[in-house]
Amino acid sequence: KAVVLYFYPKDDTPGCTKEACAFRDQYQDLQDAGAEVIGVSSDGEAAHEKFATKYRLPFVLLADRGGTVRKQYGVPATLGLLPGRVTFVVDRQGVVRHVFNSQFQATKHVAEAITALRAMEGAK
Repeated sequence: KAVVLYFYPKDDTPGCTKEACAFRDQYQDLQDAGAEVIGVSSDGEAAHEKFATKYRLPFVLLADRGGTVRKQYGVPATLGLLPGRVTFVVDRQGVVRHVFNSQFQATKHVAEAITALRAMEGAK
C-alpha cells in the first residue's frame, strides 16, 4: 500500500484537530486510492489515544517523542519554534512521490494527498 504520512504539531489543538478530522472524513477516499494514513507528532501514546478516541480517528497516530522520525524526513519547524505541518505521499516501493508543506492550510493536506495518489494511479 501507499502511505500518506502527515506530520502535525500537537494533538487536540485547533489546526491539528481540523487536519485530523479532514483525514478522517476523507479516509475512505484515501483507502480507495490504495493508501494508509499515519499521523505523526511528538505527543505520547496516551495523548494520541485520547485524541483518536475523541475524534473517532480510524488511522494510526505515531508518537515521535524525540522527533527522530520528523528529523529523518527533514520536517522543518515553522519560525524555528512550532513543529512543522508536512504531508508525504509514499508509494508502494517506499519512494516519496509528493510533499506538501503548509502550517496554515491544515485541511488542504488531504486534498493534496488525494490528488497525488490519483496521479500515481494514473501513471501506472
